Amino acid sequence: MTDPYAERVRRLTAQRGCDTMLSGVRPVSVTEQLDAIRAAAGDDLLPDFYGEGGAVAALEQRVAELLGTEAAAFFPTGTMAQQVAMRHGAELTGRNVVGLHPLSHPLVHERDAYAVLGGLRAVRTTAAPRNPTAGEVAALDEPIGTLLLELPLREVGFVLPSWDELVDTVEAARDRGARVHLDGARLWESTVHLGRSTAEIAALADSTYVSFYKSLGGISGAALAGDSDLVRYARAWRHRHGGTLFQQWPAALTALYGLDHELPRLGGYVAHAKAVAEALAALPGARVHPAPPHTHQFRLWLPHPADTLNAANLALAEEEKAWFAGGWQPTELPGLAVTEITVATPALGLDADQVAELGARFLRRLTASSGG
Repeated sequence: MTDPYAERVRRLTAQRGCDTMLSGVRPVSVTEQLDAIRAAAGDDLLPDFYGEGGAVAALEQRVAELLGTEAAAFFPTGTMAQQVAMRHGAELTGRNVVGLHPLSHPLVHERDAYAVLGGLRAVRTTAAPRNPTAGEVAALDEPIGTLLLELPLREVGFVLPSWDELVDTVEAARDRGARVHLDGARLWESTVHLGRSTAEIAALADSTYVSFYKSLGGISGAALAGDSDLVRYARAWRHRHGGTLFQQWPAALTALYGLDHELPRLGGYVAHAKAVAEALAALPGARVHPAPPHTHQFRLWLPHPADTLNAANLALAEEEKAWFAGGWQPTELPGLAVTEITVATPALGLDADQVAELGARFLRRLTASSGG
């Protein structure tokens, strides 16, 4: 029987040993994370205590400034932060109904916490592979207390609306008396496509959640930002959820490091993702979506079984020190697999021709393994 942890260690070890990498980032060691913590801490910073002071307070202030909000509260997880935001909306509006996309994070990845812990009920806002339009929000057949918009919507390919579409959808929610919450786990890189700053985007909403590890490379953690009333409420419910830990300075410091060092690079990743996606789309049988990508992440399909693709990528990494893309998953069509491509620092060193050449090397592995 395969040991999932052992398989994960094998993949991470192979990835760390690669000289060339298309998708993702080189996994960092604990020592490297400690170096980032030391760099962000400086000499005089004291630790936080139960969410007060130290690196946590510095991080909350930094996030509030970046998002243009009155305040922000640090959370150990985004799942916890979103439960609090949706509960707050229900209490203020008197409506325990949340407008959610069927493929949004609360419905796919949070084990129904909004319902089990928050006593809330979901209304699906659209069946389309995108965030809801203003017309769809206006046509919902029952009132909602909060409309949650995931920017970008990961499960359909990290898809974003246009700025005008987003503004219209928010206005439609307001017209129905609903609050608006942004699931901004990947908001940092959404500014390019939307053509607005993080503060301008967050200004549309009553609350905004951001993540510190998904794109910024932190250990963990999230923040919930909004007005002072929201954040005061968030701190109380964070405590009730068990999220007010004794000290959280390691996570806060890696988040500050990411804001200083990784956030300025995201725009370059988004720009390069367009060239990478175009090169990948030219591979035999390949499809990418969206085309061009809206952020530095997008989906890639290839007409091969997922297990075969994962095995070929691992062999390429272990034997040729090159990483194409892992994490392949089967689709509803037999023999067709999909993965998420993340363009980050390693991929910046690959031009379109080099991406195509790496793709060809990867596909040759498939031919060799099949005996073709």
